[in-house]
Amino acid sequence: MKNIFSGIMKTKYALATLLILFFSVSSCDKGFEELNINPISPASLDPVYMLVNAQQFGTDSWHYEAEIVQHLQLLIGGQEEGGNRNTVTYGVMGGRWDANYNNQVKNTVAIIEILKDVPERSNVYNMARIIKALTFQWIVDTYGDAPYFEAGKAYFENIPNPKYDNAELIYDDLVKELTEATDALDAAKDKVTGEMYFKGDIAQWKKLGNSALLRVGMRYTKYDLNKAKTIVQKATDPARGGVMAVNADNMVIKYNATQTNPANGFCSNSTMYNWHIGKPLADFMMTNLDPRLQYFSVRYSNPNIASGGTSDTIMAHQLGCPYGFDDASVATGDPNWPGKNGGAHLYSLVNRSTAGRVDAWLYYLTAAQTNLLMAEARERGFITTSTAQAYYEAGIRQHMLQADSWSYTRGTASPISNSKIANYLARPNIAYNSATGIKQINEQYWIACFLNWGEAWANRRRSGYPQLTPIGFPGEDQYVMVSRGYDGFIHRLLYTLRELSCNQANAEAAVARMGGDNFSIRLFWDKK
Repeated sequence: MKNIFSGIMKTKYALATLLILFFSVSSCDKGFEELNINPISPASLDPVYMLVNAQQFGTDSWHYEAEIVQHLQLLIGGQEEGGNRNTVTYGVMGGRWDANYNNQVKNTVAIIEILKDVPERSNVYNMARIIKALTFQWIVDTYGDAPYFEAGKAYFENIPNPKYDNAELIYDDLVKELTEATDALDAAKDKVTGEMYFKGDIAQWKKLGNSALLRVGMRYTKYDLNKAKTIVQKATDPARGGVMAVNADNMVIKYNATQTNPANGFCSNSTMYNWHIGKPLADFMMTNLDPRLQYFSVRYSNPNIASGGTSDTIMAHQLGCPYGFDDASVATGDPNWPGKNGGAHLYSLVNRSTAGRVDAWLYYLTAAQTNLLMAEARERGFITTSTAQAYYEAGIRQHMLQADSWSYTRGTASPISNSKIANYLARPNIAYNSATGIKQINEQYWIACFLNWGEAWANRRRSGYPQLTPIGFPGEDQYVMVSRGYDGFIHRLLYTLRELSCNQANAEAAVARMGGDNFSIRLFWDKK
């Protein structure tokens, strides 16, 4: 990473400032009439710098997504609450929207517009298309309808207030973009060695594009099986380059002590002692003797301090925090309440020395996830290669061997041995059984998305697994209440207050089209 971050980061921050000024997707900026000179002429700024900027995914997803999928639990309220209580907290709900539009969208749209008629830079151009597609799947999966076709066009087409597009139409275009961009990548053309993921390796980029297409295709399984099958078969066609199979193929951001991982920032912020491992996750992993648990979870004697005091990672000693309680009621409501040290409850926390390190690598799209999607595709008959069991076991194995994820030293190999993996795969509830295969596959996908909570949430809405119990928090938002006919879970996040104010007409049109702006609104692929 040093060769990426040391040479590019200085340019990155200056570039980010320019992009914020010149590619706004909101309508609150003034002085647009003065922007009559292209500030990022291809003659003066290499688009690879913009690509590296756009490659840096990762933001706060622990206030909602991590708690919705019951990986994390927070007992306190106020400005920190969200998915732990199923309440509307605008201050944290718009994090994904702001981060993606202000970085990935602005940068990728700029690259695409600058290079669309520059064939000698076609690989950079098509890499940007893939990153843009990954970004918009995340935006759509989180919020539903969103500015897409006009997004980022304030300078290029004088569109400061982009209209919102139908989520299903956006998905259709993602299929087109991922297919075309992946097919157009060519190792004989421009070398993009400065990019962050694969140093320009076109074969690896093709696997990324196809794996992203596979992920898009599998989203349709509850909505349109034939369409899902068609897209999956296209994504997995070996003639197009194949999909991720081993960890060397992973889309990973190798953060370090200077450029820290934003996805686990809760492990080192001022409320680090409040973010507990959720009881469903801890119980599932303990029941099945999962060797990953000690790298996910720890009991600290003094969670209030950075070191945690004494660390206990013994599996039998872990204690997940239950849902439906607050800081006061948990003491009497949970029969296993462990007490406090000062203001900190002594439930398990994310291990700050492994998965929770500030310099931990961030895995966004992986061989583990891809193998598990392939397992489901095989079980459903979408593909005929290998067996569902082989893909399933490969998915688990690749996650357990994922470099850096479980180690105490950044960038080193996994400490989970092959014998431990074999023992786990033979466990009664883990050994693959076709009769329960879809359930088993998606339970493992849930685990393989630890720290990638947006994907964990999307896949649970799609698959229905794992089968979690609604939290039923007193005072939760009316649009999740089982007593009002809802299922107890959040299905989308609300638009930001800034959008509802600055891009009001377009946002309101989207709200009307979707049937509301609340937690109960389901995306097209999440229909009952």
